[in-house]
Amino acid sequence: MSARWRSAGLHALLLAGAVLAASPLLWMLSASLMAPGEANSSPPPLLPDRPTLEHYRALFTSLSLGRYFLNSVIISLGGTVLAVLITGIAGYAFAKLRFRGRQSVFRVLLAGMVIPGQVAMLPMFILLREMGLINTLFGAMIPVLAPIYGIFLVRQYALSIPDELLDAARLDGASEWRVFRSVVLPGLAPVMATLGVFTFLSAWNDFMWPLIVLSDDARYSLPVALANLAGEHVQDVELMMAGAVVTVVPVFVGFLFLQRYYIQGIMAGSVKG
Repeated sequence: MSARWRSAGLHALLLAGAVLAASPLLWMLSASLMAPGEANSSPPPLLPDRPTLEHYRALFTSLSLGRYFLNSVIISLGGTVLAVLITGIAGYAFAKLRFRGRQSVFRVLLAGMVIPGQVAMLPMFILLREMGLINTLFGAMIPVLAPIYGIFLVRQYALSIPDELLDAARLDGASEWRVFRSVVLPGLAPVMATLGVFTFLSAWNDFMWPLIVLSDDARYSLPVALANLAGEHVQDVELMMAGAVVTVVPVFVGFLFLQRYYIQGIMAGSVKG
C-alpha cells in the first residue's frame, strides 16, 4: 500500500473519530432548537423541524439564567486571574529564589497532590465559616486559587530561565518584583496560558464545592442552577439542552482563542522539565 493511501486511510479514521466525538454536542445544539416535546419522539430527530429560540429566551427571562451565568463568570474569571498570579509567583520562588526550607516545603506540597480534593472540603468549609466567607462568590473561588499542580507546572517551566538573565536585571537595580514582572513573566506566558485554561475549566465546571459553600440561590453558579433546573423540568429535554449549550459555549470559545498558547505550554513543558 502506498504512502498516499495510508495517509488517506489515517485521515479517514481521524475524521470518523472526530465525528463520533462531536455528534453528542451537535445533537445537544440541535435539540435545544427543537419545539417542546420534539426531542422526546421515538426515534428522536437529528434536526429540528422548525428551529426556535424560545428555550433560550425562557432561560434568560423567566428562569433568570443570566444571573447564574454572571456568577459563574465572576467565580471563574476571578479565580483564574488570582490563581495565575499566585501560582506564577510561587512557582518562580520555588524555582529561582533561595530561602530556608524551600525543598522541604515543596516536597510537602507535592505530597498533597495525592490527597483527593473531596477530603479537604470539610476542613476548608469549617475554615471559611470561621472567616465569614460562606455563601460568597470569593468563597466559591477558594479551591482553584493555588492548585499544587499549577505551582509544580510553573516551577518546572521557570527552571529553564537562565540565572544569568535574572542576575543581570538585579545588577541593573531591579527589585525582585520588577525582575518577576519584566523578565520572568513574559517567559512564562505559554505555561501561564495553559494553567489559565485548566483553572478556568475547573472553576466553570465545578459543581460540588459551589453546591456546598453557596446557600443563597441568587449566588448559585451555572452548574448548580442547571442541576436544580433539571429537577424542576426533568421532562423538558429541549430546555435542558439549551441550558447545557449555554454552559458549554463559553469554555469552548475560550479554548479556541487560547489553544495556541495551550499547545505551546504543553509542548514546552514536555521538554523543559
